[in-house]
Amino acid sequence: MNTEEEKRSLLLEMIAFSTVDGQLHKRELEFLWLVAQELNIDRALFQDLFHQEYTAKVIKSEFQRIQQFYRLALIMHCDGILHEKEAKAIQQIAIEMGLNPGAVKRVLDLMEKAPNALIDPKVLLKVFQEQHN
Repeated sequence: MNTEEEKRSLLLEMIAFSTVDGQLHKRELEFLWLVAQELNIDRALFQDLFHQEYTAKVIKSEFQRIQQFYRLALIMHCDGILHEKEAKAIQQIAIEMGLNPGAVKRVLDLMEKAPNALIDPKVLLKVFQEQHN
C-alpha cells in the first residue's frame, strides 16, 4: 500500500465486508485492528473509519487484489460462522476486483477445509496463476 488514502480504502472495504452479516464479531474487530497496525494506522483513525462510508476504489495490481481478497476471506472465517450473505458478498467483490471466479472458488474451498482457514501464500498465488494458462 502506498498512500494513506489506499490504506484507508482497504480498511474501509474490510470493515464494510465484516459487517455484511449484520454484526461485527469480536474476532473480526481484532483482525481488523491487526491489519490497521500493519498499515501504520493509529487507533483514533481506525475507530473513525467505522463512521465513514466506503466507496470502492480500483486496486491496479493483481497481486494486491489477491491479497485483499484473501484478507476478506480471512475475516469471513475468523468468527467461525460462515454466513450466506458473506459467501455471496465475497463472490461479488472478487468479480468486481476482476479475479477469476474459478480460482476464487478453489481458494475458498481450500480455506474451508483447512483447520484454521489459513492457506500457504504460495498455494494462494499458484491457484490464481494456474488460471492464466
